[in-house]
Amino acid sequence: MSQADTKTQSPPAAKLSLPTLTTMVVGSMVGAGVFSLPRRFAQETGVAGALIAWAVAGTGMLMLAFVFQTLAVRRPDLDAGVYAYAKAGFGEYLGFFSAFGYWASACVGNVTYWVLIMSTIGAIAPALGDGDTVLAVVLSSIGLWLFFALISRGVKEAAAINRIVTVAKVVPIIVFVILALFYLKPAVFADNFGGADYAGSLFNQVKGTMLATVFVFLGVEGASVYSRHARRREDVGRATILGFVSVFAIFASVTIVSYGLMPMAEIAELRQPSMAEVLEHAVGTWGKVFVSVGLIVSVLGAYLAWTLMAAEVLYVAAKDDDMPRFLKRATAADVPVPALVMSTVLSQIVLVVTLFSDDAFNFALDLTSALTLIPFLLAAAFAVKIGLGGPRGRLVIAVVATLYTAFLIYAAGLKFVLVSFIIYAPASVLFVMARREQGRRPFSPREFVILAVSVAGAVLGIVALALGWISL
Repeated sequence: MSQADTKTQSPPAAKLSLPTLTTMVVGSMVGAGVFSLPRRFAQETGVAGALIAWAVAGTGMLMLAFVFQTLAVRRPDLDAGVYAYAKAGFGEYLGFFSAFGYWASACVGNVTYWVLIMSTIGAIAPALGDGDTVLAVVLSSIGLWLFFALISRGVKEAAAINRIVTVAKVVPIIVFVILALFYLKPAVFADNFGGADYAGSLFNQVKGTMLATVFVFLGVEGASVYSRHARRREDVGRATILGFVSVFAIFASVTIVSYGLMPMAEIAELRQPSMAEVLEHAVGTWGKVFVSVGLIVSVLGAYLAWTLMAAEVLYVAAKDDDMPRFLKRATAADVPVPALVMSTVLSQIVLVVTLFSDDAFNFALDLTSALTLIPFLLAAAFAVKIGLGGPRGRLVIAVVATLYTAFLIYAAGLKFVLVSFIIYAPASVLFVMARREQGRRPFSPREFVILAVSVAGAVLGIVALALGWISL
């Protein structure tokens, strides 16, 4: 074996138990999103629309969770699920896009965590603003690279920390729901039921919440991404369902009980994290401090889980020769450092971009959701493909998951579709690098068509930004 081969040979994957895989799912789902739900929903809809939105999102995401569970069992040969399923179903180039899009969404999502932390501290340190000032970006950047150093120590160490943090961060959220129920004002709740005048039709109200629900549910596929680390393959599916069920009621409860404490027009104007502001209105300053501390613990834990998953996707894609070879290097501690470096660098770039955004948090949140939709759609469509001719129940679940994800792309709107193309199109350079390393032609005729569509979308997106048709 050559020296080069020795350097890139993969170390044995760290093995994770069912409880640890489940906490990876919960840890990555319960992050920044849940603390922003009261304001985000109040900007779009009232109680009725929120109930419908959670019913739609809960059903759709449960179908996706079942899809990931089924695929983990039926195709145990596929690691890093979201990416691997797209490749197996629709070819190498779409598989590459799925891997890159999922990775990019994780990196952009990590930016929301730092923005929200700085916004939280900004309540007592005005220089940090809403997490989008120069000082906030500098401090966030320092935190970004400190976490890079921590994760570089090894997957087992990081997973152990995540397990502890997951337990710690759920407590303040549950306390918020209990206190909100105790202080709930029936008259205020009733006034918020139909929505405010600015909310528009009920359909538009529900549609307006969809990207927010996608963001908070991101991570439901976390166990699938880490499938190569599972002690038992069936634990991947079990962890997915357990994680989903564990957090769905929490997310819906946080949203609904908030409508019983303040008029929705007032909630819509709160600074983020709005959950802290809502609790302060009900119980006083200590409630805001309590939730703020819980938020920082929660967000740092979610950031850890998402950074691990982002690097894992690039690493496995490189091992399958769908990314350049340098990305499949890993240390003796099972850490894909080059992939981790790329993840941290992209998050750093997006952090700087938030300085030019009108609403840094919501922009990063919506873009994260939009980037994830293509990988989710391809995974669900692959489940439909392998479900044809099989049990009808599995096929119905896969079809519902596919239709739900397609609806989400529609709900995202043209703005985020075009911005996603701006990110997707240049990534093809990595695909070309991988193909050239293998002595293969860069694109097949079919792949060239996909490339042309993505480049055209990126060009249109850049023109739309330049002319002010869309804005960040």
